[in-house]
Amino acid sequence: MAKRVAAGIMAVAVMSGVLAGCGSKTTTPSGGSTNAGGKVTIEYWQYSYTSKTDLMKQLITEFQDKNPDITVKTADFPYEQYNEKVAAAVSAGKGPDVINLYYGWLPKYVDSGFLQPLPEDAFPPATIEKEFFPLVKAAKMDGKYYVLPTAVRTLALLYNKDLFKAAGIAEPPKTWDELVATSKALTKRDASGKLEQVGFYFNAGGQGHNWFREVLVRQTGGQPLSADNKQVLWNSPQGLQAFQWWVDLQKVHKVGEIGFMTDDVTAFKAGKAAMDVDGSFRLGNLLDAKFDFASAPLPLGPNGQPYTMASFWANGLTKKATGAQKDASVKFMKFLTQPDVMERWTKAIGELPARPEVAAKFKDDPKLKGFIDGLAYANATFFTDETKDRDAITNAVDSVLVGGKDYKTALDEGQKSAQALFDDYWTKRK
Repeated sequence: MAKRVAAGIMAVAVMSGVLAGCGSKTTTPSGGSTNAGGKVTIEYWQYSYTSKTDLMKQLITEFQDKNPDITVKTADFPYEQYNEKVAAAVSAGKGPDVINLYYGWLPKYVDSGFLQPLPEDAFPPATIEKEFFPLVKAAKMDGKYYVLPTAVRTLALLYNKDLFKAAGIAEPPKTWDELVATSKALTKRDASGKLEQVGFYFNAGGQGHNWFREVLVRQTGGQPLSADNKQVLWNSPQGLQAFQWWVDLQKVHKVGEIGFMTDDVTAFKAGKAAMDVDGSFRLGNLLDAKFDFASAPLPLGPNGQPYTMASFWANGLTKKATGAQKDASVKFMKFLTQPDVMERWTKAIGELPARPEVAAKFKDDPKLKGFIDGLAYANATFFTDETKDRDAITNAVDSVLVGGKDYKTALDEGQKSAQALFDDYWTKRK
């Protein structure tokens, strides 16, 4: 779930601040403090995601019961406002002590000077790398860990078992060819040709762009980035093969349409999309689904190798956390990353435990299995600007489907836009 980073952040970053907040109803605490009685108040900011914010309320209450000298005030903001709110708070010398952020935003947060490295006495790097999944290394910059996740996400194929059963299809597709054939069999149109049910939801702007970049390109033998993360390689011959196959799901095979029932999440939950590539975080929103569904590994491409993308939201310490507030914030972060909290997080939200020992408890759950299996071979993309990176891919798709451009021209233009982001980032870091 890659998200939209507000443009206003960069202006604040130049001055040394950065990034923004959380929540379904907007509340902004007055700030961390130490009371005369020795009690400490810290702030925690997150973006608004109902199942997540509900669980955090419970966890904070439990943490405070165990640590009566610490009060945790929270603020949560609608996703699209998150970074704007943080930027405004930072410029005013306010904001959270502990912040929840998408790992793809880490370069901007670190380069802005907003985050501080995790204290190694409390979070030894060797212990982190022993106890967490390897993808946690995406939380490291310049040799230091800045954030840690409670949970992680992978991509998998969600499929509606009831629609499969009604169509006489026993198993989810295991290859690209099977995905096309199964999608065609599950697509329904009325007499006028209007789409009534999509076999596979083609959605470049949801998780589709991640599927293309991190999975489809690799499945043709290509690489999305050079080993040093400085060169974008989508438009290699392998990347072009992957791009054309992907776009042809809509352009040629017509198994879905961008915008059908607004988006893939709405269509799948309504039982009108038989299959969708989505993240494990979606499971929390499907707890009340009126049909049976499961997850499966992403179908294999030409090279026969399994791949998926991993991502995560993580918690980190801001520069604001000093003295007693920092000590309390470290305690809070250690609480949020302990195994029992990860287990509860998975049950309530669907995101996967960041520790293998906890993930093993869910390996046979049919709704989680496809996601958990992918943790063994997942890759976490390096982003310099996650939003613009996504836009480069979605614009390339639109150039073919709406603009009528040929696949190579569209992909070359997308790659050029993405490479400009990387060139700018690495130039500024010299």
